[in-house]
Amino acid sequence: MRAEMRYVGPGCWELPRQDGMRTVARIYATEEMLDSVFEDRVHLQLDNVASLPGIVGPAMAMPDFHWGYGFPIGGVAAFDLDEGVISPGGVGYDINCGVRLLSTRLEVKEVSARLRDVVEQLFRDVPTGVGSSGVLSVSQRELEEVVRQGARWAVGRGFGSESDLEFIEEGGMMDRADIKAVRPRSWKRGLEQLGTLGSGNHFLEIGYVEEVYDFKAAEAFGLRENQVTLMVHCGSRGFGYQICDDYLREMESTGEKYGIEIPERQLVCAPFKSDEGQAYFQAMNCAVNYAFANRQVIASLAGRALKKALGLSDEELGLRTVYEVAHNIAKVETHLWEGQNRKLCVHRKGATRAFAAGHPEVPERYRAIGQPVLVPGDMGRSSYVLCGTDKAMKQTFGSTCHGAGRRMSRTRAEKSAQGRDIAAELLKKGIVVRGQSRKTLAEELPEAYKDAGQVVEACKTAGLVSKVVRLRPLGCVKG
Repeated sequence: MRAEMRYVGPGCWELPRQDGMRTVARIYATEEMLDSVFEDRVHLQLDNVASLPGIVGPAMAMPDFHWGYGFPIGGVAAFDLDEGVISPGGVGYDINCGVRLLSTRLEVKEVSARLRDVVEQLFRDVPTGVGSSGVLSVSQRELEEVVRQGARWAVGRGFGSESDLEFIEEGGMMDRADIKAVRPRSWKRGLEQLGTLGSGNHFLEIGYVEEVYDFKAAEAFGLRENQVTLMVHCGSRGFGYQICDDYLREMESTGEKYGIEIPERQLVCAPFKSDEGQAYFQAMNCAVNYAFANRQVIASLAGRALKKALGLSDEELGLRTVYEVAHNIAKVETHLWEGQNRKLCVHRKGATRAFAAGHPEVPERYRAIGQPVLVPGDMGRSSYVLCGTDKAMKQTFGSTCHGAGRRMSRTRAEKSAQGRDIAAELLKKGIVVRGQSRKTLAEELPEAYKDAGQVVEACKTAGLVSKVVRLRPLGCVKG
């Protein structure tokens, strides 16, 4: 099968159309990564995505690709609003899982001696783990306001400031959220989990700027060498999970109803403009807003924990939102494709928006530079701040990678960690980690992931991003 791949250009490969494919499948990767495309069967999932009605441009996988539900993780696909579909499998269960980066006024030397205190305070003050309950107690009516207003609701409740909203994708709120599209069980699951980190690969990370690649962009983003940073990675918790689950079931018959031949049951979908398609889109936006609010609350709780652990005032800490990106999302965007401006439903599953300089949706402060792109690594290796490019706008609908990407299942990672003390191994590297259990740390051990540096380099080689800074981890709280 690899012999059929065609080299398109630096960091970019194509699988030809075959069988029921309506377009080609395009893979962004280094040559060394290509074997894993077939080992993970990512090529089969891309073939299936390329078979869906109304797809515009290639079905794509970013270099952090691996097997996912329906779409591969790292998958990007755009669909015409009139002819195309929307698919819950193209968004995923953790709707609007995303990353926020915050900067501080602190230098790394100011926190090194108190690092364990900082990590333990974060662990105490931000609820983590499966089924954890948040510090917020909200009523059903208040939760409805959360999913209408997103991060703005949290700011109104005293979590963070109005200035944060400018630096969140979509301003922290999608306006197509309709509470009538959300089923009862989702409301029940969402009531107790607002302000919680969750489990799996979700985390809070204290780090610092280890290397600056682009001083002009770094200055625009407010980042400098040796500066302490905070990163938040989480999503819409059980609320979003249940919405995905509900609509996967509800769309089981839509293929037959609308004459859509679905190549794989995990790719159930509906025409974007159908009643079913719009109901899912509206419910998904509710989950998107829940996640925006969730990260806003967590970022505020984490800031309070830092102040407490280090004995600092707001002024001394100087916590500021650099940017927040969403992945696991479907959005209506206008893109220039084959010489025409077209409104499309862009699915990004484990992929990040990467808009270029000059785009009106990039915050004014960054517009001359481009959108910050946040790519977290693993517990033991670096994360990156990148910038969107014109080439990404032309080739990938302004999309790029979202992280390192798993290379081991959680079961395999846990087996690999048997007899090892992962926390002690990381401490030898100067990294303090805290998790709910040894099992959590075992499942998330660094070698369970690809090297984020190699993933980023593949995207840079393909011209989808430019590198701004590299962040080194100091301490990590895992859900």
